[in-house]
Amino acid sequence: MEHRSQLLKGVLDMCLLALIAEEPSYGYEMVRKLEDRGLDLMSDGSIYPLLSRMQNQRLVEGYYEDSSAGPVRKYYRIRREGEERLAVWREDWTRLATGVEMVLHGDDGLKGDGR
Repeated sequence: MEHRSQLLKGVLDMCLLALIAEEPSYGYEMVRKLEDRGLDLMSDGSIYPLLSRMQNQRLVEGYYEDSSAGPVRKYYRIRREGEERLAVWREDWTRLATGVEMVLHGDDGLKGDGR
């Protein structure tokens, strides 16, 4: 489990920003969305320092909304700078994931190109 946690830690900023790009969300809601997609956090509180850092970097902005189910909630929405960063991260991730897949599962797809 610790190894999986370390892998997630390396990509959690990108995953959070992608969730926020889909729709504004509050912290607990993001944790549930991550879990629904198979990414379990060590603790729910682990995302708040990341959200704070992304807010300081002007990738997201926070705002408060009343909740009919309890106290006021802090939501996060993506900013233009966040959209630009996410586009770069997506490209980087695609290249990295493709390379990792090639290493882990072989390069059967490249046999026809002379390598």
